[in-house]
Order: sequence, then structure tokens, then C-alpha cells
Amino acid sequence: MRRHGESSPPISSGASARTHSDWATLGRLLPYLWQYKWRVLAALAFMVGAKLANVGVPLLLKQLVDAMAVPPGAVTALLVVPVALLLGYGALRWTTSLFTELRELVFAKATQGAARSIALNTFRHLHALSLRFHLERQTGGMTRDIERGVRGIESLISFALFNIVATLVEVVLVLSVLGNRFDMGFVWITLAALVVYITFTVVITEWRTKFRREANLLDSAAHTRAVDSLLNYETVKYFNNEDFEARRYDESLESLRRVRLKSQSTLSMLNSGQQAIIATALVAMLWRATQGVADGHMTLGDLVMVNAFMIQIYIPLNFFGVIYREIKQNLTDLDKMFTLMDRPQEVADAPGAQPLRIAPGSSPAVRFEDVHFAYEPNRPILRGVSFEIPAGKTVAVVGPSGAGKSTLARLLFRFYDIQQGRISLAGQDMQSVTQASVRSCVGIVPQDTVLFNDTVAYNIAYGRPGATPQEVEQAARAAHIHGFIASTPKGYDTMVGERGLKLSGGEKQRVAIARTLLKNPPILVFDEATSALDSANERAIQAELRGVARGKTTLVIAHRLSTVVDAHEILVMEAGRIVERGTHAQLQAAQGRYARMWAMQQSGDAV
Repeated sequence: MRRHGESSPPISSGASARTHSDWATLGRLLPYLWQYKWRVLAALAFMVGAKLANVGVPLLLKQLVDAMAVPPGAVTALLVVPVALLLGYGALRWTTSLFTELRELVFAKATQGAARSIALNTFRHLHALSLRFHLERQTGGMTRDIERGVRGIESLISFALFNIVATLVEVVLVLSVLGNRFDMGFVWITLAALVVYITFTVVITEWRTKFRREANLLDSAAHTRAVDSLLNYETVKYFNNEDFEARRYDESLESLRRVRLKSQSTLSMLNSGQQAIIATALVAMLWRATQGVADGHMTLGDLVMVNAFMIQIYIPLNFFGVIYREIKQNLTDLDKMFTLMDRPQEVADAPGAQPLRIAPGSSPAVRFEDVHFAYEPNRPILRGVSFEIPAGKTVAVVGPSGAGKSTLARLLFRFYDIQQGRISLAGQDMQSVTQASVRSCVGIVPQDTVLFNDTVAYNIAYGRPGATPQEVEQAARAAHIHGFIASTPKGYDTMVGERGLKLSGGEKQRVAIARTLLKNPPILVFDEATSALDSANERAIQAELRGVARGKTTLVIAHRLSTVVDAHEILVMEAGRIVERGTHAQLQAAQGRYARMWAMQQSGDAV
């Protein structure tokens, strides 16, 4: 448990700047692939088979060319031998394609499975991170990083395994044939060209990577601005700032355009240099082969074979720069996703934590004991707060904005860990039991209700996934929203829009009430639960909420004092401290802060 004096590390909005080496990133990817080890091994076998067939094509082509050089009277050989060689040539070509497609077919499950597992683990980890992280994140940039990371897995595996490794296998096979059939001069020319080509490509690509990295950062920034602006569509309209938002977005796009132009110009330079190296190597190889034919120790078929070998090797090398760049970028994108997965959980279950133990059908007591809490070390929010909500009773917390009232609800859900003190449920320290068990027994109607962009039925049923339509309707009736839902053309299938923007504030809050009623937890938190309702609906729902809270342990956070007069105890908070406590009658009689707040609200003044 974190105690007084300890503070949580600051959490930035984006991924950590720390990056792993490329080999470390690959090392983290391999276990996900190795779950499909037999598919990986089968794919590698098909890859080698495809390359063996591919290398066999020039060898057969040499035999075909040499077979055409027959004496004038050998008509039978002229007809039979080329036909057999042509059939063999076609069979090898078909075999190469067959093995390549079998490789893709067998390996698809491995790549898709690895991508699914990594994406799911990242998604779960993001949900496990603290509220602090999610309040400070940049949603657009983070989702783009995850999207690129997942998409990069398949490309990375395809490029690294089936382009780089496959090309190296083919080079080894070709060099073995050339060294065995001819002299080592062909081998040294090929190796020298490969060394120069790869060195040139790696050096230039490493230099160009900064432009691609900068382009990705600017792309994420532009995406973040666009998403943020669209999410705040109404605010943009309120202040007539469409042109302002367009200019901000265009600034990001212009910066991205300039960096992408630099990237394209350097790519053209890379491609030109690669072609020059390949052309030089081809000329040297063909000159040597031509000299061999002229000297008589090589046939015309040998010359054709050498040319075919060089084309087969250098065609994939034409794309080596692009492939290497993509591999580096995919590794960078994957590392960003792994870095998100490495983000430590600020709030984590203690080792060996057990579920919260509550007797079935009972409501636990909740106790805050000398609780100190601060979101930032230099800005304390709660200063030694102590109170108890007896089992099955209702305690209300009132006070001005910024007093720390809503923080109590966040701590009760254990969105944060306290710096000092203790919070217990049913006598069990909250930080010694599992978070999932705590949250399963606490329900909340928040002041600011955010709904999923789905149907009304889905949003109500979110309180208890798997609830029947009848149970959903019963909860809606209890929250006094069934009449509105039934009046819409699509009823419970009505879409609520992004964050529920198609509904009014009162309608959203009643959906939130229905959702919590459906969950039916033993502990309830009402955080300004009726703040968006009109007076008539407020009175009706207040009566319903009192019925729902009967027998349950309930924390009510309120601004309007008229909604909490029936609470078993009312706490008055100011600046993170409880300054008064008692029943409504006791606090009225004390003529303190609560009595003054009551008098002002009764006269229609704001606190």
C-alpha cells in the first residue's frame, strides 16, 4: 500500500520516449508467433521449397537452350528433348507459385493470431491503467500508434521472413551453383555487389528514417487535432471557430507534406544508387560469362543461366531499400505498442489479493479512516478525512465545488490509491482485495454521463451484460425514461450518438440511473445524480432512488441540499476536510455552514 510521502510517477499522454532495440522488439514478438510453431516451421519449409524450385528454373533453362544446339540430322532429339524440358520448366514455375501460396496460406493463421493476441493484450492493459493515464492521454495519437502497431505485425513478418530471409536463402543457393559449376570469380563479383548494395541501402535508409519518424509524429499530431476537434463539435460551433480549427489542422497537414516530400526525394536518391550498383554487377557478370562462351569453356546455355540467376537475385533486391525501411518502421511502430504495454499500472492488485467477501444479500459498511490524497504532490485534495457509511445506511456529502466530494467516489472505485490512511469495505482494506471484486459491488450514477455510440438498450444493459429485454425495460421504467424511449420511432433500438449527444442531459442521466438500477449493487454512489433533471422529474426520480437505496449502503454527493435531507448523516466538506456532520435537523440547529447553505438555496441564491 502506498503511504504518506510517496507519490505516483507522472504519466504522459503519449507513449514513453524510451525505445527498445530492434532485436529486443523482435524478441518480444517471437513468443506470440511461437504459439503456432508448427505453422511457422511448415511455412519455412514451403519457403525453402519455393526457392529450390526457383533456382531450378535457370538450370532447366540452360538445358533447354543447350538442347537446341543439336546436329542437323537429329530431328527426334530436336522434337522430344525441348518438349520434355519445356514441361519441366513449366512445372518448376508452377511449383514455385504453389509453394509460395501454401506458405502464405499456412502462415496466415500465425500472423493474424499474433496480431490479435498483441492487440487484445494492449487493449486489456490500457483498461488496467489508472484514470490518471486516461485523463492525460491523447486519444487520436494513441489509437493511431496502436493501429500502426497491429498493422505492422503482418508486414514485419512478411518482409523479414519471406523477403529478407528468403532472398538470403536464394543467394546462398545461387552462389553454391555458380561456385560449383564455374569459377569463384562469379561468386566474388556477386558477393562484392551484395555487400556494396546492402551497405549503401542500410546507410541511406538509416539517414532517411528520421524523415519517416518525423512524418509519423506529425501524422499522429494531425490525427489527434482532427479527432479532438470533431469530438468537441458543439464547442467549435458555439464559438464559430470552424475556420480556426481548419487552419490548425492545415498547419499540421502542411508540416506533414513538407516532411513527406523530403522523404520522397531521398527515396529517389536511394533507388537511383541501387540501380547503379545492380547495373554494374550485371555488366561485370555478363562480361565474364560472355568471355567464357567466347573461350569455349562455357555454353550459350550457361550465359542464359547466369543472366537468369542475376535477374532472380536482383529483382527482390530492387525493393530491399523499401523493405528495409518498412521493417525498421514496423519495428518502431510495434515498439510503440509494446511501450504502451510496458506502462506500469499505477493502481495494481496486491500480490495474492483475494476477492472482497460480502455475505449474499447483505450490504457492507464503508469506512474512510484518516484518508489523505493528492492528484499531484503539491496539491492535496483530501486532508485527513474520516467517516463511516453504516451497512444499509445513506450518507450524503455536500459542500462547494473543489471541496473533494467527487474524489471520494473515485477513491471508492479505487481509480487511485491513497497516500495515507485506509478505506475499508465490510472491514476489509480495499487495497488488499482485488479491484474487480470492489467495482462489481459498487454502482454509480455520475454527474457527467457519457454513453456508448450504440442503442439505448445497449447502454442500459451495460449495467449487467446479458440482461433480458424485460429486465432492461423494467430498469428504464424505474428510471422514468421508458415513456420517452417508447415514443421514439425505433424504441430501445434508438442510437444515442457519439457520447450520447443525441439525447438531452436529463435523458442521458436517466439512462445512467437505469443502468445502475439494472446492475443492482450492494453499494451505491449518487454523484449529483439528478443535477440535469427538471424539478418534476427530479422529485419522481428522487423518490425512486430512495426506494432503490433502501437497505443498501449509499454515498450521495449533492449540490442541492433538498435532495439529501433524508440522509442518515450529512457531511459538509470544505478544502478537503469535513467541517460539519450530522442529520439535517442537527445541522440546521447548529446554525453553521450547512445552515447558511440551506438558507441561500431556499432563497434561490447559489452557493
